[in-house]
Amino acid sequence: MSNQKIVLIFDGDCGFCTSTSKYIAKRSKVPIEIIPWQYVDFINLPITKEDCADQVYLLIDGKPYGGHEGFAMTLRVQPNAFISFIGSVAMSPALRWFAKPTYRLVAKYRHKLPGGTPACKLPR
Repeated sequence: MSNQKIVLIFDGDCGFCTSTSKYIAKRSKVPIEIIPWQYVDFINLPITKEDCADQVYLLIDGKPYGGHEGFAMTLRVQPNAFISFIGSVAMSPALRWFAKPTYRLVAKYRHKLPGGTPACKLPR
């Protein structure tokens, strides 16, 4: 997976999302480009700005992984076998039932998390 183009698209208006994305890119052992969705040209992408306003996306060679799958794939592409394994497990049907609602819960309350601001609050 080393020669793949990996892009993390996040909500640039959210301090929590910005801080988390920068943390991921800085510590990743593979290059991950981070871009706020507000600066993305969606013309040739399989996702929309509405999709990205709702959840984070990781694009691997243009293939989108949203929400909990995006974070799991961020782990899965890492060269460390243990971290990659954790990402694979998080993508498995056995844990998907837990990962998806957990991601939604974090997204819903991201404005209350470290780095969060009122701008981080998702519309109801």
